[in-house]
Amino acid sequence: MAIYSFHLAELNPFSTIKTLYSPPTPKNTPGLQHAECLAMMTLGAPILSPKRMQLKNLVMFAAWETPEAIDEFLSSNHLGKKLSSGWHVRMNFIRRWGYISEFGNLPEVTEELHPDYPVVSVTLARMKLLQVPRFIRWGKPVEKLVRDHPGTSISMAAMRFPRTVSTFSVWNKQSDMLDMVHGRSDVPEPKRHADAMIERVRKDFHSEFTTLRFKPLAEFGSWQGRTNIIPF
Repeated sequence: MAIYSFHLAELNPFSTIKTLYSPPTPKNTPGLQHAECLAMMTLGAPILSPKRMQLKNLVMFAAWETPEAIDEFLSSNHLGKKLSSGWHVRMNFIRRWGYISEFGNLPEVTEELHPDYPVVSVTLARMKLLQVPRFIRWGKPVEKLVRDHPGTSISMAAMRFPRTVSTFSVWNKQSDMLDMVHGRSDVPEPKRHADAMIERVRKDFHSEFTTLRFKPLAEFGSWQGRTNIIPF
């Protein structure tokens, strides 16, 4: 079974841009199955804002054959050495909703977690460019809901032009995440996510979209002075 990792690191903008459009591949990275490299975004930030595409902050979400493959990448690969100065979490896949071709072979469920166990959620989507205005209209309230939710330890978005977007969030308890998804959270306007999903079903924003849920195994390093981001 594959092991997954999610990385955050500060790079210079040139290195980030180069990585966005020339990411690691299985051909040049032993043990890698697939990697998505994106520039970090701040959830809920104004559309015309430098916080919307932070070229100094690189995100990498990857699937690997073994934990040793991650170790080798971080210790010997040029990009891996840069990522090793940041933070990353290693995870086991547990649930998939939706479909995206690069992860299309994943089953819907592999394991059921206790409601009080921490969980990591990653969404990945390929946008329909003509639907971007609708996506922004419905998506920004959801971004603010996740960003400000008391059940998250960390949450962010990421993007790669022209049409790939992603979100990443660590939830203190799986039940907190499920309450948010279904509009049951004790927060203002709790149904923002549920309403956006109804609109997506009515007319899809994406050509492909998936939400992947993971069981966190271990975290390494720090991000913007923070450690112990996973609430084990």
